[in-house]
Amino acid sequence: MSWSLHIGLGLGACISAYLATGAVLRLLTVRAILDHANERSSHAGTVPRGGGIAVMAVIIAAWCALAWLAPGKLGDSFNITTIALLAAGLAGFSFLDDLRGLPTLQRLMMQLLAVALGCLALPDSPVFQGLLPPAADRLAAGFCWLWFLNLFNFMDGIDGITAVEGGSIGLGIVLITQISGQAGELGPLSAIAAGAVIGFGFLNWRPARIFLGDVGSVGLGFLLGWLLLSLAAAGHWLPALLLCLYYLADATWTLLRRMVRGEKFWQAHRSHFYQHAALACGDHSRIALMILACNMLLIAIALWTVLDGNQWLALILGGGTVAFLLWCFARMKPQDGME
Repeated sequence: MSWSLHIGLGLGACISAYLATGAVLRLLTVRAILDHANERSSHAGTVPRGGGIAVMAVIIAAWCALAWLAPGKLGDSFNITTIALLAAGLAGFSFLDDLRGLPTLQRLMMQLLAVALGCLALPDSPVFQGLLPPAADRLAAGFCWLWFLNLFNFMDGIDGITAVEGGSIGLGIVLITQISGQAGELGPLSAIAAGAVIGFGFLNWRPARIFLGDVGSVGLGFLLGWLLLSLAAAGHWLPALLLCLYYLADATWTLLRRMVRGEKFWQAHRSHFYQHAALACGDHSRIALMILACNMLLIAIALWTVLDGNQWLALILGGGTVAFLLWCFARMKPQDGME
C-alpha cells in the first residue's frame, strides 16, 4: 500500500481525534468527570478524565470502516472487526472504572476475557516463530498481550507520554511493514492508531487539558498489543519487541521492585523511572521528549533488523539504549532540570 494512503489515514485520524477530544473535553467538564490530584499523582489540580473515549471512537470506527470498505486488502475483515469490537467493550468497561472504580479482580477478569477472545483473531502463524507448540504459543501470546495492555495503562502517568509511545509504535509498524513488504495490512491500521493518539496528544501535552483515563489507556493497550503480536507473527518478532522496549523495561522492572518490597503493586503509585524523573525536574514535556528520542532510536534499530542487520547486535543496541535512558531518569535530581 502506498505511503500517501498511510499519510492520509494518519492525518485524517489525527484531525478527527483532535476535534473529538475537544468535544469530549467540554462534555466531561460539564459532567464534572475529573481527575483530582492526590499523593500518587504527577499533576496538580483537577483535570477532566476520559479523553480516551474520543481516541477509541475514532480508531474503532476507522478500523471497522476500512475493514469492510477494502475487503481482502487488510486481511481478514472479520478478525479486524472482532478486535475493534472487543476493544470497544473493554474500553467501555474501563470507563466505568474511571467513573466509580471497580475491584481489581473484576477488571482483570474482563481483560482476560477480551484477550482470550482476541487470541482467536490473531494470525494463524505462530507468534514465537515455532519455538513453542501451537497451544503453548497462543497461551504465551495471550499472557504477553495481557501484560502489555496493563503496562500501557500503568505507564500513562505524565502529560504527553501516551501520545509519544502510541505514536511511536504505530509509526514504527507502518515503516517496518512498508520497507519489508510483509504484513502490509497492519500499516493502515497502525497509521490510524498513531494519528488518533497524536491528535489527542495536542490536548494532553504539558500542561494537559484532558487525561486519557483507563477507557483510553486500556483500550489502546489492547489494540496496540494486537498489532505488535501480529507483527511478530509475520516474522518480525525482534522489531515488535524493540518498538515497545522502553515501556516494557520501565514497567516490568518497577513491578518486580514493588513485589520484592512487598508493596501492593496493583495500586497506583509514583515509582516508575519516568515518574521519578518528572518529579525531579518538574517538566513532563522534557521527560516525554527524552522517551520520544529513545523510541526514534529503537525504530531505527528495528528498521536495521528488517534490512538484514544482525539481530543479536540489534537487541544489544536496543537494550543499551533503554538502559541508558532508565539510568538517566534514575539519576535525575531537582537541580538537573527546571523547577
